[in-house]
Amino acid sequence: MKEITPRGLDITRWYTDVVLSAELADYAPVKGCMVIRPYGFAIWENIQRILDGEIKALGHQNAYFPLFIPESFLKKEAEHVKGFAPECAWVTRGGQEELEEPLAIRPTSETIMYAMYAKWIQSYRDLPLLINQWANVVRWEKTTRPFLRTTEFLWQEGHTVHTTEEEAEEEALTILGIYRKLIEENLRIPVIVGRKSEAERFAGALRTYTLEAILSDGKALQAGTSHNLGQGFSRAFNIQFLDKDGMLKHPWQTSWGVSTRLIGAIIMTHGDDSGLILPPDVSPYQAVIVPIFFDHGKEEILSAVEKARSILSEEFRVHADLREQYTPGWKFNEWEMRGVPVRIEIGPKDVKAGKVTLVRRDTGEKFQPSLGDALKIALQDSLRALSDRVYQNARNFLHSHTVFTEEYSELQQKVREGFVKTPWCGQEKCEGKVKTDTGATLRCILLDEKPEKRAVCGVCGSSATSLVVFARAY
Repeated sequence: MKEITPRGLDITRWYTDVVLSAELADYAPVKGCMVIRPYGFAIWENIQRILDGEIKALGHQNAYFPLFIPESFLKKEAEHVKGFAPECAWVTRGGQEELEEPLAIRPTSETIMYAMYAKWIQSYRDLPLLINQWANVVRWEKTTRPFLRTTEFLWQEGHTVHTTEEEAEEEALTILGIYRKLIEENLRIPVIVGRKSEAERFAGALRTYTLEAILSDGKALQAGTSHNLGQGFSRAFNIQFLDKDGMLKHPWQTSWGVSTRLIGAIIMTHGDDSGLILPPDVSPYQAVIVPIFFDHGKEEILSAVEKARSILSEEFRVHADLREQYTPGWKFNEWEMRGVPVRIEIGPKDVKAGKVTLVRRDTGEKFQPSLGDALKIALQDSLRALSDRVYQNARNFLHSHTVFTEEYSELQQKVREGFVKTPWCGQEKCEGKVKTDTGATLRCILLDEKPEKRAVCGVCGSSATSLVVFARAY
C-alpha cells in the first residue's frame, strides 16, 4: 500500500496521494484530464442520486443536448462568449474535411439549449420550462488537479425559462437552497452564501448566487452557483412567448450547476493523515466487514460475516472483504485510507460471544453489539455520530479561519490563511486592488449580513455598502 504524505508536510502532495491511493481517479494520457475510477465514480453516483431526486421533486425533467456548439451560437451573446473564449476547445475538422464552421466542445450549454428553446416556446402555456442535464464539459485549464480543476469534468446544469423576473429569481434562490442542503446535510461541508460581484458573476448573467466552502489549506472553493440570467439570452436567441394579455414577450431565464469538484471538496474538508473520511450519505460503502481468520473456525466466522451482511444490507451499503491474499491488518489500513465510515471486525472471540466489533473511521472508537438487531442500531448510531462530528469539525475550521477587519494591512495578511470578511464600497477598483496585491478574489457579497451604519471599506476607507468575503481560491 502506498504511503500517504502527511498533510502538514505537503498538503498538495497529500491530496494527490489520497486520490491515487484510494483509487478515486488517475491521470489520463490526455494532459489535464483524469480517469474517474469506480470507487470515485460511486461517490459521484451517490451525489447524483440525492440531487437528482431533489431536482425532480421540484418538477424539473432531465434531457440531453449535443456536446458540440457552433461558433455562431456562442457569438450571439457577446458577454458570454467573451467570458468563455479563453477556455474553449475547438473542433475545426471532421474526418478529412475542414468544417465550414468551427464547433466548440461544450464549456457550458446555454447557447445550444436556448437555440432549441426558441423552437419549443410559443405561448405562456409552455412555461415554466424546467430542464436539467447531467453531462460532461470541457474548459481548457492551465493548471489542473484531479476533481478540483481539470480540463474535462462532470456536472449537472439546470436551465429554466419563466414568464416573469420574480419567478426566475425565486427559481435561482430555490436551487441555491437545494445545493446548500446537499452540501451541508449530505456532504457535511459548511458553506457561506452570497452573490457574486459584477466582476465575478457568470458571463451573461444578471445575478450570480454562490456557495463558498473553505478547504483545509485555507483556500475557497466555489461549491455551487445559481444564475438569474435575466432576458439577455432570450433576446439573443429570440425566445418569445405570447402572454395572457396577447403581448409577445421575452421570457426570463436561469441556469445553475454543481460538478465533480464536490468530490475534491470532500477530500480536502474531511481527510486526515491516514486518508479519506467519507460522509456516510455518499460513501460507496457505509460499512466494510473484515473477517479475522486463524487456523480454525473459518466456517463459523464466514457464517457470521454472511449473517451480519444479511442483517445490514437492506438498510446500508455494506461490503464483505473476503480476500484471502491480504491479512486483516492490511485490510484495516486500506479501508481506513479509503474512508469507509465504519469497519466491522468478526473474529473467533466475536463469534464465541455472539457479537461483532464496530470501529469508527473518524475516532477509532470501538463498539461490540450483538449479532442481531442491535447491530443495525449500533451502525446507524455510529454513522450519525461520525456525520455530525465531521460537520462540526468543518464548521469549527470555517469559523477559526474567518476573520473580520476594516484594516487593509490585516486583510492582506489574513487572506493568505482563510476567509476575510470586510465592508466594501462596491467599487471594482478596490476589488481589483485586493486581487493584484494578494491573489485573492471577492468570493461573494454576503446575503444575510450587512455592514454597520458607519462601516468603511476595508480597502479604500470610504463608506461601505455591503459586507463581502475575500479569499484565495481554486
